[in-house]
Amino acid sequence: MSIDRDTFEDASEDELAGLSAPERVLGFLVAHEDRAFEAREIASRIDLDTGTVSTALSRLKGRGLVEHKATYWAITDDADRLAEYDGYERATKLFNDQLGEEDEAAWRDRSPDEPHPSLGDE
Repeated sequence: MSIDRDTFEDASEDELAGLSAPERVLGFLVAHEDRAFEAREIASRIDLDTGTVSTALSRLKGRGLVEHKATYWAITDDADRLAEYDGYERATKLFNDQLGEEDEAAWRDRSPDEPHPSLGDE
């Protein structure tokens, strides 16, 4: 992943260190907490090698931070577990700095009144 010259010159050493592969994977899954992904799709979306992502996912699973079923991976629904992980806070801060904080009320205002058709009559 490249950065522009201004960022290179203006950012601190710590800022340029960026996120580790597990932090990037975790941040992606947190940002898409309502979905599950195959490792190769995560890799293509965050611009990392599939092997690197697979290793990161295995490590995150070992820490109880992601769930795995068949070929799909999703963030854990254990909010306490996520809150305990120091990389989660760092990843959330970086994504908030880059993309802005999410406005929960705005999400609710724009959510549909009817469930998605894929949910059936649950």
